[in-house]
Amino acid sequence: KNIVIGLDQANESQFKEAKKFFSTLPQKHDILWNDGPNLKKLDNQLADHNLAPQELGKGRNVWYCMGYILSLGDTEAIALHDCDIITYDRNLLARLVYPVANPRFNFDFCKGYYPRVSKKKKVRGRVARLLVTPLLRALEKTIGFKEYISFIDSFRYPLAGEFSFRRRVLKDIRIPYDWGLEIGVLSEMFRNYAGNRLCQVDIAENYDHKHQNISIDDNSKGLSKMSIDITKAVIRKLASQGETFSMSIFRSLKATYYREALDFVQIYKKDALMNKYEIDVHEEETAVELFAKNIMIAGEVFLDSPMESPNIPTWNRIDTAIPTFLENLKNAVKKDNEV
Repeated sequence: KNIVIGLDQANESQFKEAKKFFSTLPQKHDILWNDGPNLKKLDNQLADHNLAPQELGKGRNVWYCMGYILSLGDTEAIALHDCDIITYDRNLLARLVYPVANPRFNFDFCKGYYPRVSKKKKVRGRVARLLVTPLLRALEKTIGFKEYISFIDSFRYPLAGEFSFRRRVLKDIRIPYDWGLEIGVLSEMFRNYAGNRLCQVDIAENYDHKHQNISIDDNSKGLSKMSIDITKAVIRKLASQGETFSMSIFRSLKATYYREALDFVQIYKKDALMNKYEIDVHEEETAVELFAKNIMIAGEVFLDSPMESPNIPTWNRIDTAIPTFLENLKNAVKKDNEV
């Protein structure tokens, strides 16, 4: 019924180019020009109330899209997916949204999963394979069994940017503004909903999209920044449940993670050989070394900034603080798209 496109870091000419590009869509669609004067004005209004997302990032973009969808008031099932999917097929969207759109089901949230292999049969998904899974296993060995760790580990692809939910979920969800978005969303589902209201579904035979550089020499971008943000998101969630962390724990976690991750590299190597996939073991182990280093960086940031709050306020809180905000957001987007 509605297609909402969140457009970040675009100047006026790029916004016009995006409008022209998406104009071929037969469906009703709107572009959120996050860096345009109309949405910037609203962002400044939130900042005056200390409610604005503190940094640019994927989470901030998604959050504003969620707010716009709430302002429309005519949608009950919402699906979210990345815009750079090379292997995109409309069945992906149909399978993703079906569990929450079907009135016979009681699901509030659905997470997509899929194999990550490029058209050239190269194994992808390094952050999920080489950071998240071994990190969760290492955490369990370091701090003991936690229901939350088991919950995140139960998802076939926890970093998938493809998920769907009922409209009511949007009002109370608190998501990070950075690359911790996917982990943050799962964390909110763990906190707010019973397991029988959540599901995951296989949405594609294969999935490939634009790949981030690993960025070994700069942890402010690429997979390096992503790994730090994701690790911080997991640590913060555990801390919010009463878990205590120290540098000695992070040192143990790093060592345990490193051993776990190297074991996974060997597993993926054999898996690739068996299925005639291409995998570069040196590249994989280089990523593991970087992620191990970044676990320590994430730990230091967490301990040095105890007051840091990366989560954006809920839309319920925005509505309470500024009752006219959602209507103003809807009008601002409409004004941008009519020009």
